[in-house]
Amino acid sequence: MKIIKFLKKSGEVLAVLCLLFLCWTAAFFITSWLLHAFSINRLSFYMREIVDSFLGFFLFGLIMYGISQISFVQKKQSLFFRPLIDAMKKMSQGNFNIDLSSYKEELGNRNHPFHEIVESITQMAKELGEMEQMRQEFISNVSHEIQSPLTSISGFAHALKNDHLSHEERRQYLQIIEMESIRLSKLSENLLKLTSLESAHPPFQPKTYRLDQQLRRVILSMEPQWRNKDLEMDVSLNKMTIHADEDLMDQVWINLIHNSIKFTPNNGKITVKTLKKDMDTIEVIIKDTGIGMTKEVQMRIFERFYKADPSRNRSKGGSGLGLSIVKKIIEMHKGDIQVESSPKEGTEMKVILPDTQS
Repeated sequence: MKIIKFLKKSGEVLAVLCLLFLCWTAAFFITSWLLHAFSINRLSFYMREIVDSFLGFFLFGLIMYGISQISFVQKKQSLFFRPLIDAMKKMSQGNFNIDLSSYKEELGNRNHPFHEIVESITQMAKELGEMEQMRQEFISNVSHEIQSPLTSISGFAHALKNDHLSHEERRQYLQIIEMESIRLSKLSENLLKLTSLESAHPPFQPKTYRLDQQLRRVILSMEPQWRNKDLEMDVSLNKMTIHADEDLMDQVWINLIHNSIKFTPNNGKITVKTLKKDMDTIEVIIKDTGIGMTKEVQMRIFERFYKADPSRNRSKGGSGLGLSIVKKIIEMHKGDIQVESSPKEGTEMKVILPDTQS
């Protein structure tokens, strides 16, 4: 099969070379006839070669154009480009399941000029398909997250119409409606925040400030939460200065510490410490003695709307967007976040930031 393809390609190349030879030969005689007809005798050798070359190319292009107008050739060209045209039509209609493997086999080796075009179309279809799947999942998740509190609000609002409800029951229903409204508000706020961070021009205003003071302030602002659960806070903060967006980093520390508090049982312990590993990086470690998580969960916790236990997170008011926002902010600061955890043994979140001051 390869030998047949090689012979076919060799024949095509030979045919083109023969046609070029004939065109240049014809150009030589035509030029000689024209010079003789118009009695032009003072044309230099260089100019004669230029005229022959242009005329040869002109004749070659004219013949190739004539061949391309033959119905048989046009039909063959149409069949050759048809898979690419069909693939593009499918993509324009939202169908990204493109298979051009048979077309690539027909092209033969990777040096074919159309091979890169086919590769590009295949890669584009794959990436567009993944984006479409992510979009569908995003819409589905948002709809699900919104539908749940709306159903609760609607149901309990309808129940409040009952005139025979006791004062305690009314108070309980109103409290549930208030909690679900707050949950909807937080979901909307997080969605807007995530959209803003992923926009072409996200809000990013870095400045130099004390990291240890920021962490201490965030921990103190969350004191009611960890005191209600009698958690021990082990805080070890070295004096450190970083260059970052303070407002965005506030959201990182609030999210991470809030998660530690939320998933650590009463009388547990949370450790917050800063380390300077080398001249170029700063590490912030937030460790708890909470419920921990499996390896499978660790691989997905930064996905949007992902919840290891949806019923548990819903009862605690989570939307599954907090860690997605955290990861995006850290990436904006050219940093990294790592997680180490085991079920029932707690979780350690390690934020690694570049030390731009050094």
